[in-house]
Amino acid sequence: MRFGLALPHYDFSLDARRVSFDAVAGWARRAEALGFDSVWVSDHFFLSLGRYGGPDRPQGSLEPLTTLAGLAAVTQRVRLGTLVLCAPFRHPAVLAKQATALDLLSGGRVELGIGAGWYREEFEAFGYRFGTVGERFRILEETVRALGLLLPGGPATFEGRHVALREAYNHPPPAQRPRPPIWIGAKGGERALRLAARHADGWNTVWRWTPRAYGERVAVARRICEEEGRDPTTLRLSLGLATLVGEDERDLVARFRALQRWTPGGALDGELLDAYAVDTLTGTPERVVERLAAFAELGVEEVIVGAASVPFAIFDPGMVELFAEAVIPAARGL
Repeated sequence: MRFGLALPHYDFSLDARRVSFDAVAGWARRAEALGFDSVWVSDHFFLSLGRYGGPDRPQGSLEPLTTLAGLAAVTQRVRLGTLVLCAPFRHPAVLAKQATALDLLSGGRVELGIGAGWYREEFEAFGYRFGTVGERFRILEETVRALGLLLPGGPATFEGRHVALREAYNHPPPAQRPRPPIWIGAKGGERALRLAARHADGWNTVWRWTPRAYGERVAVARRICEEEGRDPTTLRLSLGLATLVGEDERDLVARFRALQRWTPGGALDGELLDAYAVDTLTGTPERVVERLAAFAELGVEEVIVGAASVPFAIFDPGMVELFAEAVIPAARGL
């Protein structure tokens, strides 16, 4: 099993300090030194913590693709992923050129996660049509299909409702051949899983899952692959999980209490540790490895660590180090 780290690239990510590239780059280098296999950023113009029980006000963020370009220059080994890009924000021709350039300058380290978008407020603030879920998904579908044609180099011809290509070339092509991996980011509805089965390399979902609930969606994904004539074992699976590790039970309790105090808006106030652990990656190193083994049995090849109770934040650097030292080596062979 491989391990990624969700990088802290929002205003709320590091003790409510304003986001800075230096801080994000520092964590990317740290993740590489600690033995993580990948680092990941998300795609929002801004994000409110109201969705997660915190203050309902806009929080700033760094744009993902330019951030990853900067990280490519300060790292050597870790793969650089988007978790996930919002398809309606970028025409696939522009996105193909951006992803190709990033893949070339990083030496072939790009993982291209993409989704339909869900955050109405940012669509409306910046003049994008939010529309229906179906409309946004249609844009995602056409974008993924167009990327599949463009990224290898072309010529690409495609006629959709939102995207049209006519003998379009993407030269020079990316470093990875035929192209960087494409991941569909979604909760696991049938339409998204069918898109992944038809046109993508893998499916990713985040942040709170039990093995049982996740396994139910994997079973659907495998059925859809068979219906589409695809070997189900070729659909790659990655999973982001909110993560909390303690050296022992006493340390785990102390870290959970610290997490409760840190969590914006008191969203974890009153929640019991056992309840929080049900659908997160929480426990001593031994228990966490057991939970990882359950996900590995379902086919998960990479787990992306969310090192706080809200996405793309780090509340306890020592916890990330403990995970790297006590969990990653023990779970490598899963």
